Amino acid sequence: MRILVVNPNTTAAMTASIGACAARVTTAEVVAVNPAMGPASIESHYDEALAVPGLLTEIERGERDGAQGTVIACFGDPGLDAAREIAVGPVVGIAEAAMHVATLLGRTFGIVTTLSRTIGTAQDLVERYGFGARCVAIRACDIAVLDLDVPGSPARAVVTERCRQVVEEDGADSVVLGCAGMADFCDEIAEAIGVPVIDGVAAGVKLVEALVALGLTTSRRDEYAPPPVKAYSGALEGFTRRKPLAPVTVR
Repeated sequence: MRILVVNPNTTAAMTASIGACAARVTTAEVVAVNPAMGPASIESHYDEALAVPGLLTEIERGERDGAQGTVIACFGDPGLDAAREIAVGPVVGIAEAAMHVATLLGRTFGIVTTLSRTIGTAQDLVERYGFGARCVAIRACDIAVLDLDVPGSPARAVVTERCRQVVEEDGADSVVLGCAGMADFCDEIAEAIGVPVIDGVAAGVKLVEALVALGLTTSRRDEYAPPPVKAYSGALEGFTRRKPLAPVTVR
């Protein structure tokens, strides 16, 4: 089985870290990629919008190369609906995956994200996925995404402290890490605070692995049918719709 993990930003070092975290939890082949075009990190609605074309390009390329399922490794789950329209295999976003897993581990969960400006996006996703009554807090670290892995950065200590606050002050039974760049911290934080800490990259990989093994993918009944064939112009000319990809068989 081949699972595609797409980091929607263009920072290769983050992609490598995400890929390593994904590979640790599965025996499937993990292919971690990032687009050649788009923002270096995704920290605003503008960033997210401009990351989607590159993300979709990587998903189509990955499926042509044999990927049977895809994980979108950004906590905003950018382009998830569009990806489901064009992908043959199942597509899971890491926020979606982490929240679902959190609800299996306790009555409540909290989210620890990067910048305070991303709290609204996280709250929107909580509501979209139906977990408004389960998510008791969303706290920000006010650390930029690309600073998470800077040597000497206080990031790990700050993220750990926010996770502790979500548990001790907000009453969460588990904590969801609100950035793919935090994946490498997960076990360390869980040990420090004594409750389950969910990394959406790992959760997303295991959910995609299960869906592929079960032979399940996105329903094509209506909304997620392949997009209509039509022309695109200008810089998006290359996105003119072609025939849908043929189904990918499990190997």
